[in-house]
Amino acid sequence: MFDGSMAMSFYKPTSPLILGAVNKKITRYRTRSNLSVTVQVSSELIQTDEGGTSPEPNKIFPSGLSPTRSQTPNHLLSQPNTIGIIGGVSTFSTLIFLEKLVRWSTKCGGCPPFVVCNDPASYLEVSLLSSFPSLDRKIAEIRSNTTGNVLIVENLRNKRAFLEHSGARCIVMPCHISHVWHSEISEGCSLPFLHVGECVARELREAKLKPVEVGSNVKIGVLATNPTLMTGVYQDKLENQGFEVVFPDKATIEHVINPAMEALSNRDIKGSRNLLKIAVQILLVRAVNTVILASHEMQGLIPHNDPLLKKCIDPMDALARSTIQWATSRENET
Repeated sequence: MFDGSMAMSFYKPTSPLILGAVNKKITRYRTRSNLSVTVQVSSELIQTDEGGTSPEPNKIFPSGLSPTRSQTPNHLLSQPNTIGIIGGVSTFSTLIFLEKLVRWSTKCGGCPPFVVCNDPASYLEVSLLSSFPSLDRKIAEIRSNTTGNVLIVENLRNKRAFLEHSGARCIVMPCHISHVWHSEISEGCSLPFLHVGECVARELREAKLKPVEVGSNVKIGVLATNPTLMTGVYQDKLENQGFEVVFPDKATIEHVINPAMEALSNRDIKGSRNLLKIAVQILLVRAVNTVILASHEMQGLIPHNDPLLKKCIDPMDALARSTIQWATSRENET
């Protein structure tokens, strides 16, 4: 659930979704067929018509008053701790990250302002594919194709520029797939641009973990529906902090992870959950301290009261906490 009232503009999938947290209110979200999401908030709501133009906004301000054009600042948000969020393949996952941002920020006195640019249509060619193994192959093809790679990078850089012009002072991407292009998207960016792998590695270093096996390094397991892609996102960042990174072997991928995701796509939640738990246990047997669940599909499968979940990490929690730490430090500087 959201804990912040937001100034928003909702557009159809070909246009960005913009959110700016202003003050505390409780809101709810749900999925919908014609739009990626709807959010019930005290806000300004703009819906493009069939021609792509934006009519007058539907005004749903709690005070019954709406701002005039003369009151609109040059930037959507002007606070020095404003967060810019680039949405990813899944709008729902973006909303989950916002929930995390609000939840973790309540411990720091309230949610900082943020603006979101979300355009799932940008990833349409990728999102039409199954999570694994087609996605690995597809993105490998895109990255080897100069034109396709340039188009995606340009699209994501445009989102970054949009957020910068909207007043963002820090950029985050709560999407595993987008991080494949993180270095290219962040190139030339003068703002802090957080990387989910670095956030996870830093938190694990600060946890001062001890090796499970005497005489060995601390081992961190990584589970993903697209392990080849996530190798580039997490391995270097973790190894730079002195960790040994353990990925599932080929047999585990073929006989456990792939079937788990197939079961999930067939709505066999119980079967998918059991297989995922087996995959986690296989890595634990290989003496890893903890397992990073580097896939949005894997989140929520293991029940919260299952002891096995305590051995797992949701990387987006680390990204949300690092984002809040940045925002709090900027707020304290003013």
